Formats: sequence, structure tokens, C-alpha cells
Amino acid sequence: MNTIFSDRIADVPRSFIREILKVSLDRSVISFAGGLPNRDLFPAEEIKRATSRVFELYGNDIFQYSNSEGDLKLRQYIANRYKEKKGLEINPEHILITNGAQQGLDLIGKTLVNEGEGVIIEEPGYLGAIQAFSIFRPRFLPLAVSEDGVDLAGLKAIAASEKAKLMYTVPNFQNPSGITYSEQNRREIVDILAGKNTFLIEDDPYGELRFAGTPKTPFAALMPAQTILLGSFSKIVVPGFRVGWIVAPEHIFNKLLVAKQASDLHTCHFTQYIIHQYLLDNDIDAHIAKIVAAYGGQCRRMLACIDRYFPADVSSTRPEGGMFLWGRLPGTMTSLDLFNLAVKEKVIFVPGDPFYTTGIKSPAFRLNFSCVDETTIETGIERLGKAIRLLAK
Repeated sequence: MNTIFSDRIADVPRSFIREILKVSLDRSVISFAGGLPNRDLFPAEEIKRATSRVFELYGNDIFQYSNSEGDLKLRQYIANRYKEKKGLEINPEHILITNGAQQGLDLIGKTLVNEGEGVIIEEPGYLGAIQAFSIFRPRFLPLAVSEDGVDLAGLKAIAASEKAKLMYTVPNFQNPSGITYSEQNRREIVDILAGKNTFLIEDDPYGELRFAGTPKTPFAALMPAQTILLGSFSKIVVPGFRVGWIVAPEHIFNKLLVAKQASDLHTCHFTQYIIHQYLLDNDIDAHIAKIVAAYGGQCRRMLACIDRYFPADVSSTRPEGGMFLWGRLPGTMTSLDLFNLAVKEKVIFVPGDPFYTTGIKSPAFRLNFSCVDETTIETGIERLGKAIRLLAK
């Protein structure tokens, strides 16, 4: 039977996370499933003042159409911050403001990926990237992630036998695993990819949320001509404004701009001005420090509770920052079976299955610690530990 839907949409998976968030509407359920920043840390009063100031300065002009690249003052601020914090020399003219970093993935797919072309993706990998690239029907080339970064032997094999167009990475506090690529892993990736026709996407929404360890060198510093860098204000200011950006080499940027123009003309001019005014009027580093202190405490509490309430043969990553950690069940247990038991215990998480492109039944699962207070974390992990023991019987 003929279908009204395009071939592009037929095989794109629904967001499992969005589906299970419906369960969390029950207030008795403790949710470790979301990827949400902590709402109590949003700078609401400061945003209100910044909004009033924008009205005072610009009047009705803030409601007008604007350029597709984004507000130049905001792009200059982003470029200056990259130089100050990471030593990156970035031309603000090569920064494209997007509707969150998620739109950046869509624009990259539209600009660079033809059907059937190879896209290297972390395994487990960010579900939003899997969804975004699936629209363009690539051939996913999964690459295992461990505590140190990606599987280098696997990358060498792919580089030798495949013509991969893209390699997608979240090298700092990866979603879903929480791991950070080591300095050596990054440099070996660069050695493998250098000079090949493969662009590395460095998606870095969590990079400033470090509460342990030491910062690592960005791919944008190690391999600038082959790196497309994504950033966002969602995790360090507010997610609801949907203000993110792409940094790309000039010849890539020009095509991304055309894709942006075709998609939505421009990202909301009003929210760009508010974000910029907020950044001018406030100490963003002090605000980030507050977030980092909270998330660090919440992560440490979750890990301590895992040690206390989970069976000893359940392992987990120990993140140095970000919002997630990754647990793994022993033997033949699957996280989807655990999920069904956990719901009955009034606690939810994200099973590992949707973070893989290979359709496996995963023993792993993602836990979010950023938007749950420490007391609730203990209660929830105790409930989850009970569900694990029930599954093991």
C-alpha cells in the first residue's frame, strides 16, 4: 500500500526518552530519566532584568526579522569566551547561531550527509544525534566508547576501509555514559583522521560543567580544519530559549548558512538579545560555579548510594562533570527488563537500548543526577537497587 510519508521519516526512531517522560508525570515516581538542567538554578531574576533592559535599549526593533547568522555581538562574545577559557582563536563570522545545538546536528546532516554515506557514531551514543542523522539515511558506523574514549583500533579499521563523511563525538562528559575522552585518546583520534575527508563533530554542551579532574584539549584546537564545534547556552543559562551555535571552517560555514536560511530564516532575535544582555550584566562564571557545585554534590551522592544499595556486580562510570552516569547489569540481565520492574517501584531511568544503532538488548542504563535533590537521589537509588535484586532472583 502506498504511504503518504517520505522514505526519510520511515526508519527514524521515536525518542524513547520523550516517551518515558510521560511516566514521570506521576509525582510519586522518582525520575532519573530526563536530561534536564536543574530548574532551581535558572537565573530567573537576572533574566527578567536583562529582558527589561533589552526593551529599554531596542524597543520594537527586537520583534523584527534579523540576519540568519545571528546577532554579531553575541557571536563576538562566544568567540571571546572560547579564547579566554580554551585558547581557541575563532572568527565570530564563522559562528552560526542555531535553535539549540540540536538544530546544528540537523543542519550538518542536511549540508554534508547523502543517503548511504558513512557516519561514525559513538556506541552508546547521544539519542538526539541518532535521531537527527537518521533523517538523512546514512550508514551508521558504531564505535565503542570506554572510560578512556573511543575504541582506537576500531577507528583505525573504519578509517582504513570506509569513506566516513562524519565522526560524531561528545568528548566531555558524554551523553549517555558520562565519560571524558583522555588527552591521549584525543590525540590518537586526530592522528588517525588527519588529512582524511572526514569531519569530526565536537558536540560540547556540558564542557563547562566540570566538577572533578582537569580540562582536556578541544578537538577544535587539535584539528581545526576538520572540526565542526557545537555549543549551547542550554546547560549554563536556560534551555527554553533554545540558543546554540555551530563553529565551522569557512567553506563549511557558508553551506550551513544556506541550510539555516532554508530551515527557519533565523533563530529568535529576541532571545539572542536577552541572553547577550544577561551575559553583559552578570558574572556567568559565578553562575556556572554554582551549577558545578550542585551537580558535583548530586553526582557524588548518587555514586555513594550506588555503592550502598546496588549489588556489587553492578558497575557504573564515575563522571568528572556533566549530568549523567552509566550503569551496567551483570550476566544476561537487560535494562529494559529492569525498567519494567523499576516502574513498579516508582523509579525510572533510561534503558540502554535506544543509545545503540544496532538494535541490541542492552544490559546498560543511563541515570541523570542533575535535576534531583540529594535526598530524593538516595530514595530513588534505594528503590532501583531493590528492583535490581528482584530481577536477579
